[in-house]
Amino acid sequence: MEFNNPNLPTEVTLMQGCSSEAERASIVAGGLDLLRAALAEKFHGHITTVAEEIRTTSRLLRELASRAQVHRSRVPVVLNHLNVLLPCLQRTLRDITAYYEDKTMSREIRWRTMYSKMTEEAVGLPLSQRFVLYNHFLALLEQLLTRSPIFDLNTLESLRTRIMTLREQRGIPPPPMQAGPVVRQELMSLATMQEPNSHWAEQIFSLPLPSRTALKHLKPSRSFGPWFPRGHLYMPPGSTILFRRVFDNDQLSILVYINPVNQSPYLLVRTSQGGVPWFSLRGAHELCIAREGSALQLKRWSRSDQCSKLWVVLYFLTWEEMVLFYCTFVALKARNTLTVQVHPSEYKLQREKRLFQAQIIDDGFKHSLIVYQDSHTRGIRLHAAVWEGELRQCPVWTAFVTHQSQSRTWLSRRSRHRVWLKDVQLYVFCNTYRQENMRQNKSGAFEIYFASEEGATRFREVFAASSPEPSETNEGAPGPSK
Repeated sequence: MEFNNPNLPTEVTLMQGCSSEAERASIVAGGLDLLRAALAEKFHGHITTVAEEIRTTSRLLRELASRAQVHRSRVPVVLNHLNVLLPCLQRTLRDITAYYEDKTMSREIRWRTMYSKMTEEAVGLPLSQRFVLYNHFLALLEQLLTRSPIFDLNTLESLRTRIMTLREQRGIPPPPMQAGPVVRQELMSLATMQEPNSHWAEQIFSLPLPSRTALKHLKPSRSFGPWFPRGHLYMPPGSTILFRRVFDNDQLSILVYINPVNQSPYLLVRTSQGGVPWFSLRGAHELCIAREGSALQLKRWSRSDQCSKLWVVLYFLTWEEMVLFYCTFVALKARNTLTVQVHPSEYKLQREKRLFQAQIIDDGFKHSLIVYQDSHTRGIRLHAAVWEGELRQCPVWTAFVTHQSQSRTWLSRRSRHRVWLKDVQLYVFCNTYRQENMRQNKSGAFEIYFASEEGATRFREVFAASSPEPSETNEGAPGPSK
């Protein structure tokens, strides 16, 4: 395939690939039009459907390449997905061309053979539906690139898996594990860049997950109401949509937005009963959150019954998504001026074991750094929280510890108080924290400055089994050095 040119940056090669495959798709659609014109009318419907889907593919590829010029800083997040799609798409387009240009067969036989063979090789997936798959994937990539609040990561991963299966069926070699290191410098830059006047929560679910740890014992997510029909609940004009998450193939969705009247976050749940959508709305300050197995439970207070009741139960496919939703909700609630109180239990995600805790000086703030391990998945994450004051224990950032921690260069002790971590991606839950201030070094490593030497030593010991011996150095530090 043509999408790994060692003489050009990966970004340039793949974006050029979008443009070239868009042109190829346009030509192939035109070729199918000519084939249709030469056949009996009974064939026109299927050929037209395939040709129109291919034209949609061409349009989406061009739009993606164009938007990449505007959202250049976010291009790295779509590169690996394009590396999965483009070779498979190219093979499909070339196969179609080979069939309709085969003059050893009549035009009718060309079409019949093309349609049956290409459906068979995709294990029964009709040719038009193959392009529907490609187009859905491309539309999601555009949403990911532009940080759309309706982007759904689970759907993207599901479609990616289907395309990988199709590649395997066609004998296409698997793509490189990553277009660059697992957490590339570009992604680090992307994570630290925030658009002016944007809310921190808009970025949380638009960053790629560094790992996906599956949760077990999943059930359908449920909404318990009270429900209202469409048109009875409204978002005020000027509301800022922070994100939208979907569950069970969009049978249930939850949209989080900022009300411009009181600058407070609200959650709008949509569910479906008998094909009819129903809605329920609550402010973050009106809800309490807790984990139950692979689900997060949001409860509301019932004034009539004078007790708390389930409002919604959300089952997550991955531990990482559960953690991000939990931390996001808690931070939104804690920083909300309408919130009367956050119960101490809400600051602790159940079924996590604390492996380590110490005070750090983080971008000039005192934070508590905790290493948590999930009791179900054994996943490990770093968690920074406010050290003192009204927001004590409120999440500031979290980072998932991936297989990169097995590298001998992942963790290094730079001084008595300083530790550097390479290839670690932070998810930040406030607008005042700037992680770039903790990456002021040539390698872009994230620096953790411990308030005590003992804290740095104990942190190092947590990962001692998979990390090299510490190396002392005085290379540039963003915080005080001792």
